[in-house]
Amino acid sequence: MLNSVFLVEGLALAGAGIGAGVAALAAGLGIGRIGSSAVESIARQPSESGKIQTAMLIAAALIEGVALFGVVVCLLITL
Repeated sequence: MLNSVFLVEGLALAGAGIGAGVAALAAGLGIGRIGSSAVESIARQPSESGKIQTAMLIAAALIEGVALFGVVVCLLITL
């Protein structure tokens, strides 16, 4: 009986760790894609670089916020 409790807790910790890693990985990929698209857009329209950079920073901040919530939820599972 005690072994099954430890097994369930261990699986919950492993799942939380995997979930936090996936959230961080997805955020990194999303922000990287935004950055590459912004650089490509600025290369095509240099006169609009200010607007593109502003939109890029706002989108990156939103993605980072969602990733932070994902990591926090995964870490709260361990409590």
